[in-house]
Amino acid sequence: MSGAAMFGAHIGLQDATPQQVVELAVAAEESGFGWVSVWDHFYSSAPADGGSLDGVSMHALVAAATRRVRCGSLVYSASYRHPAVIAKAAATIDQISGGRAEVGVGAGFSVREHGAYGITLLPPGQRMDLLDEAVRCVRSLLHTPRSSIEGTYFTLTDARCDPRPIQPHLPVWVGGIGERRTLRIVAELADGWNAPFLSPEQFATKRAVLLRHCAEVGRDPGEIRCAANVGIGIGDAALAHHFATMGDTTHATVDAVVTGRGQLLVDQIGRWLEAGADQVNFTWRAPFDRGAMEAIAEAISAW
Repeated sequence: MSGAAMFGAHIGLQDATPQQVVELAVAAEESGFGWVSVWDHFYSSAPADGGSLDGVSMHALVAAATRRVRCGSLVYSASYRHPAVIAKAAATIDQISGGRAEVGVGAGFSVREHGAYGITLLPPGQRMDLLDEAVRCVRSLLHTPRSSIEGTYFTLTDARCDPRPIQPHLPVWVGGIGERRTLRIVAELADGWNAPFLSPEQFATKRAVLLRHCAEVGRDPGEIRCAANVGIGIGDAALAHHFATMGDTTHATVDAVVTGRGQLLVDQIGRWLEAGADQVNFTWRAPFDRGAMEAIAEAISAW
């Protein structure tokens, strides 16, 4: 999956309508982006008690509304979506998109969401065990005709995922930045790694850890696309909006946000590429700023 840099629009589904999400996805495609992805949350991330559209439904809608971009999820939560459900959705979305789907899996983290729906949020160590099993199940279901896996959390018995995805190897991503377990899972199993809201320096540090894990397991790191999710603050109002909608579940700082316009913006984006990112995803929160889309599209054309 290594190669030329890719730029994406990662769309938060809070406080937005399906039509607004589709319009932004189409605008991103028309503006030269190569990727559009959605998140997977039940609640808004903002402190206000807002809502969020369903991730699987919107992943499918984006796939149906676009024609060229890769259509991803960053990332489905293994703590409340069974891997067979994730794989089945991904295979169907690949059919809808004509072979452009990519699927991300993460361990889950939101105490508020799990508590509200009565879903157990395991301690961190067990959550990583669950993630490891979930990724193995998703990969097997998508990449092989039949799957038999017996784990602590998930069991597959001669399981099929039919109809098959169009892609013979639909890319499976893992999201997260934990150095000991998450990045080890990435090195062993993932086609892509997604790191949210890290400064270029932090991203470079985490990527170096990933490379060490790859060396230890004998994996070619060039097989793993490394993506950085960055915030958008094109102007003071947009910068304030970004942080107002992030809530208290992120460690994002201004160093993980692109600001300004023109060459300043080009140079900022370049810092993540220099840090080892194969892909930079710009994160959007409603109300969506189309002016920022134009500024970023102009900047990425320099790459």
